[in-house]
Amino acid sequence: MNISDIMIHIVAPLSAEARSSLEDTLRGIEGVISPRFGAGTDHLLLVAFDADKNHPAALLANVRQTVGQAQLVGL
Repeated sequence: MNISDIMIHIVAPLSAEARSSLEDTLRGIEGVISPRFGAGTDHLLLVAFDADKNHPAALLANVRQTVGQAQLVGL
């Protein structure tokens, strides 16, 4: 197992319900360990995942399918 983290910036504001739904959706993806929004950072999503089973670009694509505009932070 090769644990990595990525930060995804969500452009449009999301409701608490939409954030929770996105976290649940990501938990269902192979290799995703812990997707979470931090307190007070409703636009930043931190995703811990197994890099042997998934890739940042694939996770970003999944987020974009769900919420629209988003981008990786720091890459």
